[in-house]
Amino acid sequence: MNNRKNILIVALLLGIAIGGFAQKLPKKKQVLKSITLANSYFMQKWPDAGKPIMTNIERPSNIWTRAVYYEGLMALYNVDKQQAYYDYAVQFGEKHHWGLRGGIETRNADNQCCGQTYIDLYLIDKKEERIKDIKASVDLMKASSKIDDWNWIDALQMAMPVYVKLGHLFNDTSYYNRMYDMYAYTKNKQGVNGLFNPADHLWWRDKDFVPPYKEPNGEDCYWSRGNGWVVAALVKTLQVLPQTDPHYKEYLQDYKDMLTALLPLQRKDGFWNVSLHDSTHFGGKELSGTALFVYGMSWGINNNMIDRDTYLPAVVKGWNAMVKDCVHTDGKLGFVQGTGKEPKDGQPVGYDKTPDFEDYGLGCFLLCGTEVYKLK
Repeated sequence: MNNRKNILIVALLLGIAIGGFAQKLPKKKQVLKSITLANSYFMQKWPDAGKPIMTNIERPSNIWTRAVYYEGLMALYNVDKQQAYYDYAVQFGEKHHWGLRGGIETRNADNQCCGQTYIDLYLIDKKEERIKDIKASVDLMKASSKIDDWNWIDALQMAMPVYVKLGHLFNDTSYYNRMYDMYAYTKNKQGVNGLFNPADHLWWRDKDFVPPYKEPNGEDCYWSRGNGWVVAALVKTLQVLPQTDPHYKEYLQDYKDMLTALLPLQRKDGFWNVSLHDSTHFGGKELSGTALFVYGMSWGINNNMIDRDTYLPAVVKGWNAMVKDCVHTDGKLGFVQGTGKEPKDGQPVGYDKTPDFEDYGLGCFLLCGTEVYKLK
């Protein structure tokens, strides 16, 4: 009897040890190796930061997809100050004359996303041309009374960081105030009653997905990457916004509520499905949404915003899954959903499937990896 009991105890302890090992936080050098490899693949593939992007049509390379990549590159530069990274980012600005697609008159958040990198580079080397156009564009928007431009949730990540960075840079709360007015409209009024569902603490991508629209299983349609963009927007806002701002607590609560809702939706393999409430609708591994959620959770742990013991297992599980299942030996990333607005777009998603744009998925992965790198 005692021998049997001892065997059971040993088996239990062995199971705990194996489980603990599976959830082990990777070493910093391993994390850095993964993101460096993925970034090197892209920089070698696109040595000219100004080269237009050709898919179904030709687009300039300062569009949102490339701008998201440079967000990630600047995050990588902040933890590994390689001159090549800085030079590549500066080349991006210079090749586009530090301008925006659509000029300063654009009100499209996608066109303003590149301003995040322009501002970051200005903070390193204060050359006025780097922020002249992005500031002029946002100032034109502030001068009008129109606040309904962010009518899809992706826009929050593309533009909110620009507003908060400008407010901080110029010590001007009018940027914070306008940012909140636009955020609150998207949250509470866009599509009649807003794109945020306070019951589920998740966001509909735009008015087309507000109920009565349903997924095949009858659930609401919460697109993974769309909600990931909101998580990233809130992280970047909270990073810079003074805690004395009257709306800081609301942003923080929205961020925490979203993570609470997302935690139980993580798949057993560490990923999140493209349809957060319907695993049968193009279910499977997907990197971009997963990376943005892990990014948000890692940042929260690093900044004592959320409970480490609650969220660290999900972070480790998600990060290890992406590195194991998505990163090719040459650094190319698999399982990235192509551009779109809902689960069916950009399909199929697979290890060997190249999405229509390879840049934004990498940007998400770099943002995520740099925060995982900072974990203690």
